[in-house]
Parts: sequence; structure tokens; C-alpha cells
Amino acid sequence: MRKLHADEDDRPGLARRDHGPTAHAAASAIEPVSGAQRRAVLRVLTDAGAAGLTDEEMQERLVMDPSSQRPRRVELVNAGLVVDSGRKRQTSARRQATVWTAKVSEKQEDLFSVDKPRWA
Repeated sequence: MRKLHADEDDRPGLARRDHGPTAHAAASAIEPVSGAQRRAVLRVLTDAGAAGLTDEEMQERLVMDPSSQRPRRVELVNAGLVVDSGRKRQTSARRQATVWTAKVSEKQEDLFSVDKPRWA
């Protein structure tokens, strides 16, 4: 599984190596929150099964702001844990949206453990 971090070393967050100290401090500060949000997004997609969910459906079920949910979903896609189902569904704005599904085996269920807050 690929790391969720942009850096090759063990610094937390998603700041790239060429970003300055402010970006790395911000990425470090958000790590505990974003880890919990990633787990919530992955859990709701796992619970949805093969039917999957659009971003809007995830936001509604999780009561999560789009600016928090989408980046967490993108991180999970980049980590290979969430995939585009190849299907679309209509949103409340009557637009077509990608339906996302979790690519998680039963053996990976321990990723949801509260005792494991870091996804590296």
C-alpha cells in the first residue's frame, strides 16, 4: 500500500518536500483530524458495499463538509483503498457524479482501529 504522505520520510501530513515550514506545520497539525476523517470515509464506503457512494452521499451520511471529505477520499484513492466504480449517479444539483467504492478486504479491517491513528 502506498503511503498517504507526500514525503518519503516519516514527517506527518501531506505537504510536499519542497513546501516550506508553515505548510509542514499545518500538515502536522491536521494529521490527527484527517486520520479520523479518512477512517470515517473509508468506513462509510465499506459499509455501502458494491453500491458505493458519491462524494455528496458520503458528505450527507458523515455530516462532513465537502472541503474535508473530498481530500480524504482523494488520499484513500491515492493509497489504493478507494476506487472509481465506473458508475455515475445524479446529485441533488442534477449533475452526474462518480460512484466510489472501497477496495478493502476483511483482513484490512484493523485499519479502522482507534489504536492505529497513523496510515503510513
